[in-house]
Amino acid sequence: MSVPRAGEPEASAGPDPHRWWALVIIALAQLMVVLDATIVNIALPSAQSDLGMSDGNRQWVITAYTLAFGGLLLLGGRVADLVGRKRTFVIGLIGFAVASGIGGAATTSGMLFGARALQGAFAALLAPSALSLLTTTFTDPKERGKAFGIYGALAGSGAAIGFIVGGLLTEYLNWRWCLYVNIPIAVIAVFGAFGLLRDRPGHKNVRLDVPGAVLGCGGLVAIVYGVSEANSRGWSDALVLGLITGGAALLVAFVWWQNRAPSPLLPLHIVKERNRAGCFLTMGLAIIGMFGVFLFMTYYLQVVLGYSPVETGLAFLPLTVAIIIGSTQISARLLPHVAPRMLMVPGMLLAAGGVAIFTQLTVDSDYAGRLLPGLILMGLGMGLTFMPVFATATAGVAPQDAGVTSATVNTSQQVGGSIGVALLNTIATTSSAAYVTAHLRDPSQKARVVQEGVVHGYTVAIWWAVGIMLLAGLVAGLMVTVKAPRHVTPGTAVPESVV
Repeated sequence: MSVPRAGEPEASAGPDPHRWWALVIIALAQLMVVLDATIVNIALPSAQSDLGMSDGNRQWVITAYTLAFGGLLLLGGRVADLVGRKRTFVIGLIGFAVASGIGGAATTSGMLFGARALQGAFAALLAPSALSLLTTTFTDPKERGKAFGIYGALAGSGAAIGFIVGGLLTEYLNWRWCLYVNIPIAVIAVFGAFGLLRDRPGHKNVRLDVPGAVLGCGGLVAIVYGVSEANSRGWSDALVLGLITGGAALLVAFVWWQNRAPSPLLPLHIVKERNRAGCFLTMGLAIIGMFGVFLFMTYYLQVVLGYSPVETGLAFLPLTVAIIIGSTQISARLLPHVAPRMLMVPGMLLAAGGVAIFTQLTVDSDYAGRLLPGLILMGLGMGLTFMPVFATATAGVAPQDAGVTSATVNTSQQVGGSIGVALLNTIATTSSAAYVTAHLRDPSQKARVVQEGVVHGYTVAIWWAVGIMLLAGLVAGLMVTVKAPRHVTPGTAVPESVV
């Protein structure tokens, strides 16, 4: 059988014979986008030293990416609907590769920050087009379950894979390869996209909502930037309060405008649907807790336990394996037979239980006895949750809304990750400082007390992560009410991915 060529019309009948190879290309691109949010974490100390970044500015290596990604995702989803998902997918891949090359060759911190923001902007094109291509490529319910299981595993484990790859590249090459590595991946994906992906032309009736883009993106960026600045300035700082208040006002104006815009950036009927809204909230809350834990575990392993970058990355491997098992071997097999919340609620309870184990960490905790059980439970819980969230949130939408719906799922991830890192890190830092002040009585014990204070701050923030994950489970239980497929009655509006 011949491979469809670029621009060839999609077949009107029968499944795409190359759909599983297409899934490989889509998954490869999505993995690149997701792991880039964390791959530079372990490399950050080396990059900071090489480029002379200050302690206050080094956070922008992470934040510039997540801010641009989360802030522009809704616009990226609409662009995919307008010009076509495949075309947007390829443009995103090429732009991401170019931005990665610029970042890897950076000679100043500003050049690196700009390249990371540019990566985030092209990721905002790439991610929604990838998810909507997956939605339209797999139409059979059983196959769609398997495809979303793989996709959910990558989306959930990509951050952890980023730690492993980042550790290997930093220790055996240098930090610049954490960015250069994207170039060969993107090249392979571009050639694969031209040969294997099929898609209909863009919807010419879709119009870009520029005022909505300014209000929505501006509001998200202001809030995330405000929360990130609270880490160094404090929550009562005028700039922090102004950014968060102004961002909230912009988002209120965004909702007001979406009710009146002739071609809204985010049609409100997408988020008004109860099951879909529940999935968006569940994803955002789950990611807040997960990214916060990633941050603390990375510093705990390297700073407190003295692990090398490679050892730190490998320490996350059980988490990655657990997410993949939970998503592909449990959720994907059960979703055709049970209601989505019957996977999502237990998943979040299991993840919260795993994270709760980390609240008992001390400066002398061992990996096998304390960290490993928590990582495995957290991974299984996240795997159980991610797959039904992706499948339910993106199903049952009109073709012209597929891109923006996919973008909203990814927005909940990126904004949740940005807020989670900033919020929980601020809590940890404040708690650590208070602990040291209260316990430092003998100057000769300062090093020990400071280390204990750091761990204390982590555990306090991790308790907050536990609470946020439990809230995610509550939201899933109350809002995601779609029934199990075998119990659906004719005429019931149920997302097609779970039929």
